[in-house]
Amino acid sequence: MSSLLAVPLISRANDYPRMPINLVTPLAAGDAADRAARLIGQELSKLLGVAVTVMNRPGAGGSLGTQAVIRAPKDGYTLLYAQNSPLTIRRVIDPEAANYDPLTDLTPLALTTRSPSVLVVHKDAPFKTIKEMVDLARQRSGGINIGNAGPGSVGEISVQLMNAAVGAPLNSVNYKGAAPAVTDLLGGYIDAVILALGAVSAHIRSGSLRALAISSPFPDFPAIPTLRKLGYNADLLGVWFGFFMPAGVPGHVIDTLLPALEQAARSPAVSAQLLPSGMTQEWGSRQALAEEIATEYRSIKELLGPTSKNGK
Repeated sequence: MSSLLAVPLISRANDYPRMPINLVTPLAAGDAADRAARLIGQELSKLLGVAVTVMNRPGAGGSLGTQAVIRAPKDGYTLLYAQNSPLTIRRVIDPEAANYDPLTDLTPLALTTRSPSVLVVHKDAPFKTIKEMVDLARQRSGGINIGNAGPGSVGEISVQLMNAAVGAPLNSVNYKGAAPAVTDLLGGYIDAVILALGAVSAHIRSGSLRALAISSPFPDFPAIPTLRKLGYNADLLGVWFGFFMPAGVPGHVIDTLLPALEQAARSPAVSAQLLPSGMTQEWGSRQALAEEIATEYRSIKELLGPTSKNGK
């Protein structure tokens, strides 16, 4: 029987859930990912018959919220909805703050959502393709400045991936979030930005910004190529999101939660509201999520090497 069929009334034999569930997200309220957490949480609440309350715990690149869930009681009433930054990138660039292992300190439940990152430039930029941008970077004293959402963001890592692939002086400029990076790009203070698609999709649609590359194909923007499609031996790093619980949660809790979580995360109603925000649904099993974390962590550690904090 398909797991997408309606979840039956939950057996109360194991007495779970019997009270509200806290859904922690290490993100600021109001952005696309926060909206995804709330949409999935609302569906999950309907299916489980208890309130699912979203709690925003931003800070330290997502490490603060992640650690809060690691320290939470192991009773199934605290969930984490987190992106890859605190689970892979921050562990490489700031291992003192992100001094945890999501595969042992947390229980991975499922990968549920993706948002591609995209490289965009001003509509009046003097280059129209990645090749032209790279050529200009080689010719211009000081190279090309590419903004991102902050240290440890997918944009910052993507600039380093591009540098390794194209061998041109592409400079990563860190901002405190996506909004100020977009503002400076529109104002002509930087040459490009690499951000999650949701942060710039409205500007792409309006024509004020032009997209030159995307980390993975997206239905609403099929003409934007990936770097590999353009012939480069790299791709931008995208954003993915998954659900977790503290390590040590009883197995019967997970067995009760997972079918409801899958139906909530794959709901057509959720999908219809995520796509305009630059996000897509993608259900990945517990094992698939664990493998994604391990593979990405190794790749970023190899890429950054001794440049990461404390040389780790």
